[in-house]
Amino acid sequence: MAIEDMVKQLNELLNKTQEFLRKERESSIRSVESGILANRLESSVTRLSMNQSVYREQLKRGSKLSSDYRLIHNLEVALTLRDDLQAGWTETVVELVHADTYSDFLEMAEALLAKGYKDAAAVITGTSLEVHIRALCVKNGVTTAVAGKPKKATTMSADLRKAGVYDGLQEKEVTAWMGLRNSAAHGDYGDYDHAQVRRFLDGVQAFMRKFPA
Repeated sequence: MAIEDMVKQLNELLNKTQEFLRKERESSIRSVESGILANRLESSVTRLSMNQSVYREQLKRGSKLSSDYRLIHNLEVALTLRDDLQAGWTETVVELVHADTYSDFLEMAEALLAKGYKDAAAVITGTSLEVHIRALCVKNGVTTAVAGKPKKATTMSADLRKAGVYDGLQEKEVTAWMGLRNSAAHGDYGDYDHAQVRRFLDGVQAFMRKFPA
């Protein structure tokens, strides 16, 4: 889902909520509608944010409030999420829209490889793989940073294996793929050939289908 679509979804619900709050309603009806809108805002924020994000944590803090107060609380959380998305929510946005992004990047890698640009294709494929591994960690509750610093892809892959997301053989394959990507990124173009990049690209595509994030 593109960021523009996320913002559009939030705006539609935010506008409806704000319009509701401007109207005078009977207290019993207001309570029912407040609960419905509060639930819709919570659902929207949960769907458009990542596991363990500050937005979901904020939702939890307001979960025991009465319907009217929970509506205001969830409205504030949704507004914050909408504004952060519009301002540029770098890494997490990449993870949220990774399916579309991967498709675009891997198609680009395919085109480059077909034209003989194996090195660029290897770098793009490796970058897509690293982002996917990070998204898998987020999905499975595996930390992606240590002391505030992002983990390397191979470290995250080892953690995914420890968490039982995939086995040791898959971890070794990911490590080999990242080695090829690193060779390309560091200019060691003689360490691999066109056929190896072809297998790399095919392998990453199969990996993403088998372990969706």
